[in-house]
Amino acid sequence: MESIVMVREAASADIANILRIYNQGIEDRIATLETETKDTAYMEAWFREHQGRYTVLVAERDSAVIGWAALNLYSHRCAYKGVADLSIYIERESRGQGVGSSLLQTLEHTAKASSFYKIVLFTFPFNQMGQRLYRKMGYREVGVFEKQGVMDNKPIDVMIMEKIL
Repeated sequence: MESIVMVREAASADIANILRIYNQGIEDRIATLETETKDTAYMEAWFREHQGRYTVLVAERDSAVIGWAALNLYSHRCAYKGVADLSIYIERESRGQGVGSSLLQTLEHTAKASSFYKIVLFTFPFNQMGQRLYRKMGYREVGVFEKQGVMDNKPIDVMIMEKIL
């Protein structure tokens, strides 16, 4: 029997695990256009920017961090202050086990409490596991930016999804 996943607000002590999981996402080429793994200094600076409304949550199983999710600034324009961008990463061994659903559900409650009314996300059209999660949680596809970025010297499309909270 699998143990329960607990979701909580991230602390600075979680930075090493957040970095480890993020770097897995970069290496696996399924979740971000980033191609170079990050270091502790990068993640510490990122974490400092994610305080207050732009929170970071971690998921734990048996006291081990196995995933994280964050609300990110969507735009500096004041008209978009109620819109957050989503990041969510699950460690390789824990993907497809409901960790993402637990994180996303908690993050949506946190977003509402922080006066966000909408979450947007950008995903790859080939990331079927991610899309299953997002659709299950009520996100809808808005469209696809064709050749939005370059990864490994190849143009790559990026799908936009959204959810009104």
